[in-house]
Amino acid sequence: MTHEQFSKYSFLLDRTARRVKQYAQRKFKQQAFDVTVDQWLVLKNLSEGEALSQSELAQLVFKDQPTLTRIIDLLCKKGYVERQPHPLDRRSFLLLLTQAGREKVGELKPQVSSIREEAWKNLNQEDFNEFKRILDTIYSNLEE
Repeated sequence: MTHEQFSKYSFLLDRTARRVKQYAQRKFKQQAFDVTVDQWLVLKNLSEGEALSQSELAQLVFKDQPTLTRIIDLLCKKGYVERQPHPLDRRSFLLLLTQAGREKVGELKPQVSSIREEAWKNLNQEDFNEFKRILDTIYSNLEE
């Protein structure tokens, strides 16, 4: 692949990722979800299992610690997330959804799915499989 081709494909990947996030943010705002896309990612990840430490959650949502701290602070103020002392490390906390947080996730899941479906319409299963294969390959190429 030439340098120009690589640059073009990298640009297309970045441009598409930005468009998807901007579209979702616009829909979240229009539909008055009371959370941002980044806040939703935190809520969704916390809803999928056990309590998580902030560092575990940061890896899942691809956010640095200061950014994630701000997101968590806002979610705590809204009553969707709570911090509990970590049983094995007095310097850290475990993050959990509150009842209101679980209700918010349940309320938003179908709406977020419909937003995602808009981006994926006109693609068939073969398209998805090839897209996943390519993204997994790129991701694997950059593993540390």
